Amino acid sequence: MTNFPSDQKIRRAVTTAADPAQAAAELRDDLMQDGLTLVMLFIAPEKATPEMAAALRQAFGDVLLVGCTTAGEITPRGYSHGSITGVSFAGPDFQAAARLIPDIRSFSVAEGPAVVQGCLHDLEDRVPHLGIDKMFAMLLIDGLDACEESVVSALHRELGPVPLFGGSAGDELSFRQTNILWDGGFHSHSAILLVVATDHPFRVFKTEHFASGGEKMVVTGADLSTRVVTEINAEPAAEEYARLVGLEAEELTPMVFANAPVVVRVGNVPYVRSIQKVNDDNSLTFYCAIDEGIVLTVAKAMDLAEDLSRLFSDLRQEIRQPEVIIGCDCILRSLELRKKGGMETVSDMMVSNNVVGFNTYGEQFHAMHVNQTFTGVAIGRREE
Repeated sequence: MTNFPSDQKIRRAVTTAADPAQAAAELRDDLMQDGLTLVMLFIAPEKATPEMAAALRQAFGDVLLVGCTTAGEITPRGYSHGSITGVSFAGPDFQAAARLIPDIRSFSVAEGPAVVQGCLHDLEDRVPHLGIDKMFAMLLIDGLDACEESVVSALHRELGPVPLFGGSAGDELSFRQTNILWDGGFHSHSAILLVVATDHPFRVFKTEHFASGGEKMVVTGADLSTRVVTEINAEPAAEEYARLVGLEAEELTPMVFANAPVVVRVGNVPYVRSIQKVNDDNSLTFYCAIDEGIVLTVAKAMDLAEDLSRLFSDLRQEIRQPEVIIGCDCILRSLELRKKGGMETVSDMMVSNNVVGFNTYGEQFHAMHVNQTFTGVAIGRREE
């Protein structure tokens, strides 16, 4: 175990210990600091046990402790599997408030104001001198319930100018159960809204290494509730998509989908819509909601490492060297790196830019749920 301290009220840590008591103790030793206000953890799914939850709660006491399971961790040592990594924040520089949404399957838009206003009121009481321009929000949400769109839309509407990002919890591509860590326990079908107030410079960001292609495709048949597209351009969806990427429908594979996702433009900003699988009836199941009438284009892949390098350069120009970046990195990006090469290069970039986070089953940015995206918040050094 290695300590990754900061003199800016931020600490990072990672442990690979299998024993819950040992793992919790190692994380406590490295993340505990005076004035501790928030601990955020990203947890390999096999470690998400009641014993681990209890050990973590005992280690950190009444401190706000949130987290989720992953499809891989981004640690201070780089990409990892089978670990727990995290970051802690302390006052007076950082204050945080959070609310649990216990069952996102029954969550309604009408419930959004209570969740958001509860967090904002908590922060107004603690740091009345910090306005909403000094706040950012993060959503951690179950990655298997296909509820991200409705939840993030409701929360973003109420947050107003407070920027929102987030990630959908994973379980190492098992697709059986993902969990949210809250109040000493792991919860499925749930989400956490976290709002952080700070006088440190920060920037909430999104990037993807795809550009819109040429030929347009219109969704002419879809089931919004299941994220299934039955027709594209009035043709069977799989056959038409395959034609546009120069293949036959029987040649479509997850790697084809990873290399050639489709893009929708909202306000001239591209958002990736990734395909999960081909169904027996030649329909396509997506990772994100797709409705009839949406105009898509097949994306053209750019170099992932070059795109990240540009992002980190832009962040340093804006906030200087980040003290920490909390990152939500789509698992499809990791799969692409394994297939094409470049995992070590990108992992080293994550280390040099102080990224802590996880591989996700989807990402949230403002009011959108997206895929094959790297989103997060970069937090800089507070000027004395």
